[in-house]
Amino acid sequence: MPVIELDNVSRAFTVSTRTGFRRTRREVRAVDGLSFTVEPGEVVGYIGPNGAGKSTTIKMLTGILVPTRGSIRVAGVDPSRNRTRLARRIGVVFGQRTTLWWDLPLKDSFAVLQKMYDVPPARHAENLATFVDLLDLGDLLDVPVRQLSLGQRMRGDIAAALLHDPEIVYLDEPTIGLDIVSKARLREFLGQVNRDRGTTVILTTHDLDDIEALSTRVMVIDHGHQVYDGTLPGLRASQNAPRTLVVDLATTQPPIQVEGAEVTKTEGPRQWLTFPATTSAAPLVAQIAANYPLTDLTVQEPTIESIIAKLYSTTPAHQ
Repeated sequence: MPVIELDNVSRAFTVSTRTGFRRTRREVRAVDGLSFTVEPGEVVGYIGPNGAGKSTTIKMLTGILVPTRGSIRVAGVDPSRNRTRLARRIGVVFGQRTTLWWDLPLKDSFAVLQKMYDVPPARHAENLATFVDLLDLGDLLDVPVRQLSLGQRMRGDIAAALLHDPEIVYLDEPTIGLDIVSKARLREFLGQVNRDRGTTVILTTHDLDDIEALSTRVMVIDHGHQVYDGTLPGLRASQNAPRTLVVDLATTQPPIQVEGAEVTKTEGPRQWLTFPATTSAAPLVAQIAANYPLTDLTVQEPTIESIIAKLYSTTPAHQ
């Protein structure tokens, strides 16, 4: 049985505007006719630009907002009618809004959550020891939350969201503010939680590396409509988004000429060449190395923003 079910869900808001002495109202649909299911243990990347309806969807899934139309079931219940019951079965990290107590040391926030969720003390201690180790929180337990950096606080929020063994976790930009090493550690941690505990994860992020490292499935929404549901390679293939070869030459040269790629930008000895996503970079690198004074190069995958932008440009709402 799916752990999350949405059937033709819409959420509308009334927006008021004033022109002179006249006030007008109009309806804006943040989510419009959304339907999908999520199976237990799936890791779903839920992506789209700001204003696409991601946060509205998550708020309906947690029971914070009630759908204007359609039905939602999470872990077998209607979220808006069973918020307290559902709260024990889900974990949530809402981006920049912390669930920790601002003036308390981090360990005290964890202790309060143990009481709130009525987690058996032995299980709470086991989970806390595991998460403190995996998220490198040991030196932060006695620090008030207000003194933590954004990255440190985010790690604390993620631990807090998982301490009560939720079946489903909603994560909004979980790697924001983290350095490269911390991002890698957090992704490894979330992957391990999913594998070892079968936790279902709904991940909203603009970081393509998060999606690639964690998600088995990607859903893209645009103005409240679902425009893609499948794998990340399938998303790339559907839009044929080009990759970029960044080439550093020993000296400034005219634009590189190789079969299968096109120079789109030059800056001194550095040149940027785009080539189709379905093409291997190896033959291009071989041609360049054989004919130009190559010193270094990197291959850049298309950004999530460019893929989504191209996807949106082909949808009827944007034509």
